[in-house]
Amino acid sequence: MIQKLSPSERDAALATLPDWRLNDAQDAIHRVFRFKDFSEAFGFMARVALLAEAQDHHPEWQNVYNRVEIKLTTHDAKGLSARDVRLARSIDALLGG
Repeated sequence: MIQKLSPSERDAALATLPDWRLNDAQDAIHRVFRFKDFSEAFGFMARVALLAEAQDHHPEWQNVYNRVEIKLTTHDAKGLSARDVRLARSIDALLGG
């Protein structure tokens, strides 16, 4: 069973993810990415999809033209887990962050 992060674990993880914001209501983290155009945004989504599939952990996301919004939470844990933090770090690494 995947364990939900404790409040202190969550706070420590968020300190290492400065571009991600906590969504308390859903116990999730959220980030908005902006690109030059749709093609760049879609290419980014394709790379994220490969990461997500490799980690067997899939984001909730939305794309409108050059903007991609990603929300990470672990439904099986009913909140934020280490899997979300790992995927967020992998996504940031795609952009050199």
